Amino acid sequence: MAALWRALRALRALPAGARGRSAGSPGSVALPRPLGADAHEEEPMLVAQRKNPDYHGFSADPDADVLNMRAAFLAGISVAIVLGSVFVHYLPDHGLQQWARREAERLVQERESRGEPLLTSNYYNPKCLPLPPPE
Repeated sequence: MAALWRALRALRALPAGARGRSAGSPGSVALPRPLGADAHEEEPMLVAQRKNPDYHGFSADPDADVLNMRAAFLAGISVAIVLGSVFVHYLPDHGLQQWARREAERLVQERESRGEPLLTSNYYNPKCLPLPPPE
């Protein structure tokens, strides 16, 4: 990036004739006009905008229309961000993950207080299961 700035400074320091074919001062560059276009056809930008203003649908006055459009946009985005984040924050526990964590911690505390192992190889108590006779 520094090399680019050095190159631009070096170009500015050169005299106007040393940069290339330049007929006028370095600040005046004439853009080519389309064929058949009159040189005095263009009107200033402010006049063109007054004749055909951008209309956003908030007011007939162009200045009030732009102001109201910006206020509505700011309020709409602010409401969407604030209410959207509150909605997402207060969504219910998806997949009951938080409940499962609390239940597991409760069972671990119960088993530690009774002196039982935390995990056993049997998911169900084998004494409560009706097993087939060993034949």
